Amino acid sequence: MFYKCDHRLYYKYDNETVCVEPWGDNALRVRATYNAEFTDKDWALMKPAATKPVIDIYEEEGPGGNAIANMFSGSSKSYASIVNGKIKAEFNAHGVLTFTDQNNKVLLKENWQRLKDDPSMSLNRSGREFKSVTGDNFKIALRFCPNDGEKIFGMGQYQMKYLDMKGCTLELAHRNSQASVPFYISNCGYGFLWNNPAIGKVTFGKNQTEWIAESSKQIDYWIVAGDTPAEIEEAYTAVTGRPPMMPDYGIGFWQCKLRYRTQDELLSVARKHKKELGLPMDVIVVDFFHWTQQGEYKFDPRYWPDPEAMCKELDEMGIKVMVSIWPTVDYRSENFAEMMEKGYLVRTERGFRITMSCFGQEVFMDPTNPGTREFVWKKAKQNYWDKGVRLFWLDEAEPEYSAYDYDNYRYYLGSDLEVGNVYPLYYAKTFFDGMKEAGMENPINLLRCAWVGSAKYGALVWSGDIDSTYDSLQRQLRAGLSMAIAGIPWWTTDIGGFHGAYTDDPKFRKLLVRWFQYGCFSPVFRLHGNRNPMTGFDGDIFSGTDSFGTGADNEVWSYGEECFEIMKKYIFLRERLRPYIKEQMELTHKKGTPIMRPLFYDFPGDCKAWNIDDQYMFGSDILVAPVIEEDSYQRCVYLPEGAEWTNAWTGEKYHGGQAVTVEAPLDTIPLFLKNGAKLPIKE
Repeated sequence: MFYKCDHRLYYKYDNETVCVEPWGDNALRVRATYNAEFTDKDWALMKPAATKPVIDIYEEEGPGGNAIANMFSGSSKSYASIVNGKIKAEFNAHGVLTFTDQNNKVLLKENWQRLKDDPSMSLNRSGREFKSVTGDNFKIALRFCPNDGEKIFGMGQYQMKYLDMKGCTLELAHRNSQASVPFYISNCGYGFLWNNPAIGKVTFGKNQTEWIAESSKQIDYWIVAGDTPAEIEEAYTAVTGRPPMMPDYGIGFWQCKLRYRTQDELLSVARKHKKELGLPMDVIVVDFFHWTQQGEYKFDPRYWPDPEAMCKELDEMGIKVMVSIWPTVDYRSENFAEMMEKGYLVRTERGFRITMSCFGQEVFMDPTNPGTREFVWKKAKQNYWDKGVRLFWLDEAEPEYSAYDYDNYRYYLGSDLEVGNVYPLYYAKTFFDGMKEAGMENPINLLRCAWVGSAKYGALVWSGDIDSTYDSLQRQLRAGLSMAIAGIPWWTTDIGGFHGAYTDDPKFRKLLVRWFQYGCFSPVFRLHGNRNPMTGFDGDIFSGTDSFGTGADNEVWSYGEECFEIMKKYIFLRERLRPYIKEQMELTHKKGTPIMRPLFYDFPGDCKAWNIDDQYMFGSDILVAPVIEEDSYQRCVYLPEGAEWTNAWTGEKYHGGQAVTVEAPLDTIPLFLKNGAKLPIKE
C-alpha cells in the first residue's frame, strides 16, 4: 500500500517499508528496510531546509494480478509519485521505483526481474534484496537497470587508470591509497550518493548497476537531478558539507620527506630553503616517529628538545609546522591502559587484540566514540597545539589494518562491516572540532583517507603510499579528478611518488620534474616521498621509541642543478598565482566547486569533453595538460568547444572544439588560458 506522512511518501508491502522524501533542491532520499522501523542515522547527509513536495497516490481496487506457480496474469494501474523540483520518483503497483527529470526522461529505474514486472521475466530477482546475516542486520543489494551510453564519474580514490567508472567493480572499503567516497555524477543528468558506510561493493555493469552492503539495517541513498554537472555538484555538497576556506598558508609550497629526525635537521632545511635560497615555503612537516611512543602524542625530547622555539622561529620565517599523528596505540604507551579501560580502542571479534604491527604491537584508537575524540585532542592540544603546531597530518586514516579482515573489527558505532567507512570522517572530526574550539577559524588537516562529508571537517586528502612510476602518476591524475567529483576538493599526492625511487636515477629525476609540474596545478602543492638510499636504520627500530632512520634527501636542491632550476620555476609560478588560486578556492568553500575538475564540468555541452581523462581545468581559466608519459616532449591537447584558448607559454590562440599538438620540453607543462584570461604564468 501507499501512504504519505510529513511530506514523505511510503510504500509498504509485507515486511518491507520504503520511504522517499525531499532532501535539498531537486533531490530525494530513499530508504528501505525489513525491520520494524528505520534507524535515526543520517550518516553523510545534513538536515536540509524544509521543502514541500508534490505527492500523488492512486490505488486501483482489486488484487492487481494473480501469480500461480510460474505464471502471472492481470495488471494494476496503481501508482504513487513524489516530485521535488526537477526530480520525480514513482512507484508502480508492485513497488518498483523509477526516477525521472522535469522532462520525463528516465534517470534511473530499479531492476526487478519477476513475472509481474515489465519486461516480464521468470528470474524472480528483486531490485531491493535483504538477506539476514545476524540480528536485525542484512546483506543488502540494490539493483538498477543500465542506461546505454552512460558515463559515471566520482566515487573517490581508486588506484586504476579509469576516470569513467562505467564497466568497473569497486570495493566500498578503505585501504592505503584507496578511499571509498560513494557519490557519482552521470552524463545522463543526475547524481547518486550511496549513503551507507558499510563495507561492500558496487558494479557499474553493462547489464545492470548493483550496490551491495555486507551488513546493514537498511538501504539508504540520495539522488539529485540537474541540468549541468556544476548544478549537481553544488546540490550534493549543500547536503553533505563544503570545506572550510583554505588558509593562505595552505596555498603555497609544502616541504616534506620521510622523517626529519631531529629539530636541528628540520630547521636547517627550512633556513636553507627560505633564507639562503630565497624560496617560498608555506608548510614543513614533522613526520612519523618523532614521538616517544605510538599513542603518546608528543615530541621525543631527545630529538625535539624545544618545539615551542622551533615553531616560533619557523613562524617568523612564514612557515607553519605540520605534525604527524597516527591512530595507533602501542601496548607500551603510557595511555594504553586508560584508553583500554574506557573503551577508546578498536575491538577485535576474535584472536589477540592487535590491529596493526608497525615497530610494535598496536591497536587503533576508535574516533567514532566521542570520549576517544575528546581524549586524543586533549593530549594533542597539550603537547602540540599549545607549543605552536597549527596543522596535523592524520596518517593511517583508513585505518590501515595489518590484515583487512573487516569482519573482525568493531567500533563504538557498530561492527566494521556495518559502519567501517566512517572511520576517516570521525578521525578528521576529532581534530577539526578541537581546533575550532581552540579558536582556529578554518582548520585544515592532511589525511590519507576520506568518506562522504569529510570535506566539512577540513580533510585535505593525499593519495597514500604510491609507487614512483609514470603509471602511478597517471593513476593519481584520474584519482584526484574522481575525488573532486566525489566532494573531496582539497586533495594532493606525494610529488614523485612514495616508494621505490633513487635520488641519483636520471629517469626518476625526469619523472619528479613532470610530477612537480602537475603538483603546481593541484589543490595543494606538496613534495614528499621515501627516497633511496635510506640511512640510519641502525637504531632501536622495533621499540618505536628511538630515531630509526630516514629516507634520502628530498629537498628541491637534492636532484641536481637542472631539476632544481625547473622546480624553482614552478614554486615561483605557484606564488604568482596565489590571488587566482585563492579566488577559486573561495568558490570551493562557498559553492562546492572543485578547483581541479574534469573538462566536462565546465563544458558539459561538448560531447568530446566527457571522454578526456588526462587533462583538467584548474579553476575557471586554466586548462592543464600534464605530461604523464616517459620521454615525451610533445603532447596532444583537446581544447573544448565553447571557448577561445591561448597557449600560456607561446601566446598562440586557438578556437575551441579541436585537438592541437604542442611542444612540451622538460621544463614545460602545457597550459591554456580560457577566453583571453590574463594570468601571470610567465615571469
